Amino acid sequence: MMYQLYRPGYIEVISGCMFAGKTEELIRRIKVLEFAKKNILVFKPAIDNRYSETKVVSHGGSSVESIIINDPKQILDYVKDDTDVVAVDEVQFFSEDIVAVCDLLAKQGKRVMVAGLDTDFRGEPFGVMPKLITTAEFVTKLTAVCMTCGAPATRTQRLVNGEPASYFDPIILVGAAESYEARCRHCHVVKNKPQLER
Repeated sequence: MMYQLYRPGYIEVISGCMFAGKTEELIRRIKVLEFAKKNILVFKPAIDNRYSETKVVSHGGSSVESIIINDPKQILDYVKDDTDVVAVDEVQFFSEDIVAVCDLLAKQGKRVMVAGLDTDFRGEPFGVMPKLITTAEFVTKLTAVCMTCGAPATRTQRLVNGEPASYFDPIILVGAAESYEARCRHCHVVKNKPQLER
């Protein structure tokens, strides 16, 4: 990526299904920037307390300290003139305001890095992710390994008592390996999902 060709202030999105390494990649970028002595603020939504109440933690165990927020506009309360980088994990859980906040910060010369699920368990665009992806300068889409056939996985399979979830189940259900698997397009199953037939 040719970051040095861009004026200061841009948005990077790290997307993909669960277990693709999105948080791991976000943390890797944060660590590199810490080594470069950049002033970094890391945020995560309060709803994501799977591994820690105060840290962004990957499934692999890597972690960084973070600021817990409920409303994207709270980010602006923490950002100062000397803030170089703003990083946000699990960005799909935030309201539409996160798009405006990211845009404002980028226009102020901040490097904005966000990571999140690009699709929900139904295989449909997740919340604000489509808008963030289309407004970002850089998008990285990561894949996992399909837990059924071993192919590259781009979908998140939700399981309820070991069975595929229904299309009519709630979109948001915070969980990890006990509730979700990575699947490829062909192995991804959603009960009761409307299908186009020919």
